[in-house]
Amino acid sequence: MAAKFRALTAACIALLLVPVVATAQKGRDLEGIWTNGMLTPLERPRDLADKQFFTRAEAAAYEKQARDRNNGDRRDASPDADLATGYNDFWWDRGTNVVSTLRTSLIVDPPDGRIPALTPDAQKRVAARAEARKLHPADGPEDLSLADRCLARPGPPMLPAGYNNNHRIVQTADYVVIYSEMMHDARIIPLDGRPHLPSNVRQWFGDPRGRWEGDTLVVETANFTDKTNFRGAGENMRLTERFTRTDADTLLYQFTVDDSKSFERRWSGEIPMKRAPGPIYEYACHEGNYSLVNTLTITRAEERVTTR
Repeated sequence: MAAKFRALTAACIALLLVPVVATAQKGRDLEGIWTNGMLTPLERPRDLADKQFFTRAEAAAYEKQARDRNNGDRRDASPDADLATGYNDFWWDRGTNVVSTLRTSLIVDPPDGRIPALTPDAQKRVAARAEARKLHPADGPEDLSLADRCLARPGPPMLPAGYNNNHRIVQTADYVVIYSEMMHDARIIPLDGRPHLPSNVRQWFGDPRGRWEGDTLVVETANFTDKTNFRGAGENMRLTERFTRTDADTLLYQFTVDDSKSFERRWSGEIPMKRAPGPIYEYACHEGNYSLVNTLTITRAEERVTTR
């Protein structure tokens, strides 16, 4: 298994680093480095109610407010703000503007711009995970999140993060590869019409299959696990993503989350991703991941104190 993983990793790196023969048809060229770093929130702030779009003046005011609020160099919010923030502003890269469409949320459906309510079954799962974290916050590394362990970030869908928001797309006639700067993940998407993996084979990022509809790449992903549980989703989530090149510097990314066992209805979002100059930088998470050791060490120290 380890040998197969190394071989797959080597093949993926080679595909990303070696010049690729141009195979994209006119209008189907998605290649390049694209960023989704922006200030627009996933969900519409409740104080904006039914307002789907900003005016340009409102967008400028919101951007200034968001930049001030997110400034990692501020330590005046509370006495513990420096502990809560973690990094100073140098390390953050959330973007400086809202999406070019001036939408007030990345979610476009439902119309209220909010994630639909969780089903009773999903609420039970969320509560169970919260209780497990409370009772066993760090018995071992497996109790910590995939992100804390430098294994994976939540998603897909491809949503903005605090930094490392760049994604490189490389395509051939048979595959599209999306290499994400955050957590050094590469999604390899076959285009040959092969069926999904058997339902008993589950993967953190699911099992993607791509096809072209005109000039739009449509990627349907199934076979998720319950370990990523995106926004409360379960292993039966089906994700449909659409990638459309709308101009030389814009890649429209649209996604729909369909999981009737977890959400009261399906929901969708979109992000006009912008061309980025690059390069994609190494995200050396494991190499400096002292937080994992420190978390386990502190937890053991707390246990010794409480059991005296």
